[in-house]
Amino acid sequence: MTTMTETSARFREFKMPDVGEGLTEAEILKWYVQPGDTVTDGQVVCEVETAKAAVELPIPFDGVVHELRFPEGTTVDVGQVIIAVDVVPGGGEAAAEPVAPAVAAPEPAAEPEAPKGRQPVLVGYGVAESSTKRRARKGTEPPAAAAAAIQGELNGHTTTAVPAATVVPESRPLAKPPVRKLAKDLGIDLATVTPTGPGGIITREDVHAAAAPVPAPAAAPAAPAVAPEAVAVPVAAAPVPGARETRIPVKGVRKAIAQAMVGSAFTAPHVTEFVTVDVTRTMKLVAELKEDKDMAGVRVNPLLIIAKALLVAIKRNPEVNAAWDEANQEIVQKHYVNLGIAAATPRGLIVPNIKDAHDKTLPQLAAALGELVTTAREGKTSPAAMAGGTVTITNVGVFGVDTGTPILNPGESAILAVGAIKLQPWVHKGKVKPRQVTTLALSFDHRLVDGELGSRVLADVAAILEQPKRLITWA
Repeated sequence: MTTMTETSARFREFKMPDVGEGLTEAEILKWYVQPGDTVTDGQVVCEVETAKAAVELPIPFDGVVHELRFPEGTTVDVGQVIIAVDVVPGGGEAAAEPVAPAVAAPEPAAEPEAPKGRQPVLVGYGVAESSTKRRARKGTEPPAAAAAAIQGELNGHTTTAVPAATVVPESRPLAKPPVRKLAKDLGIDLATVTPTGPGGIITREDVHAAAAPVPAPAAAPAAPAVAPEAVAVPVAAAPVPGARETRIPVKGVRKAIAQAMVGSAFTAPHVTEFVTVDVTRTMKLVAELKEDKDMAGVRVNPLLIIAKALLVAIKRNPEVNAAWDEANQEIVQKHYVNLGIAAATPRGLIVPNIKDAHDKTLPQLAAALGELVTTAREGKTSPAAMAGGTVTITNVGVFGVDTGTPILNPGESAILAVGAIKLQPWVHKGKVKPRQVTTLALSFDHRLVDGELGSRVLADVAAILEQPKRLITWA
């Protein structure tokens, strides 16, 4: 009995937290520590993928890693212990009852500091039960503590100092977690990739270049130069030579999106309307804004003007910005607009949104769009950034596609699809002339938005893009 008490006092266990909104599981993508490594309060110990995003998990106490309960690639339920840490300096008498670690570990690199007594701050943290039972797990080959420290610096967190006797293998490739995940998906050994990033860091483009002798697949299929900018491009799994088919596990973000899209398609009655519009004046405005000193430092593209046009249309037709409350059989009118931008990533489709987009000036909206794009491309979009959206824009034009019938993002009332902007013959002032033309498609939930309201919103967006001075007169 005494031994169990000492063991409980010696080891603290870190549980898989709920890093999203009511999520029930997460996949362990990468361990940054191994048994024997010293960890400090707040140090990131692993990266996990939830149904919404990839998230790095910090540990809330000091000590020496005793055991990793699950190998990389394992899906773990929220609340399950994922790592055990020895928080007692030297182990004391409790060391008389060793607990066999599930993952092979090197000798401890350093003596841990005394626990600080800091209370857990995330859901799922907590001291484990005093049981010393351990289930056998598949062994993994532990990297050196120094390599874990270097990887930690790449991700912006502080790790413990590397002992002087530790030697970092020169062949250890340096890459951020999203890049490592991409390499894993494509079957690329990072040791064979030539880095081009600062400080010898392997970039996403380097991985793509190593995957095939052709240009990196991150580039979108050929599209007109005037097409709105894409947020990201999906990456397919690399085929095995000679294989007739490839099976890709559906999990994490991709699994959640698949379930959500099915639920949305068969729950909300979708209606889609289309309009083709001359956007020549909008394209001229984009060119002028790129030279405007007030827009210096932000990216100006057609997507920015389209986003602003949709926000103005919503202001003129606020009833479209709503949600359906099934439990209470109510329509919930939203007095704010969290504007979603659909982004295709290697992990699947995500829809981060710009909070309170309706209150932003054009330069502020441009900056927010730029930050959203950068974060999505780096695979760092947080669950909070994808929560609470009200309406969404999806850009299919960057792929050279004219239009589509987009499915609503769950919980939202409308989604606007933007097609490719192309030179087409158009009747302008009584004559057929080449003009910049695009097709817009608006899908909406017919429980919230009837045909008249949906038509007004779509017509307003089209009118603004045809005569962008309405951004001033209508706002």
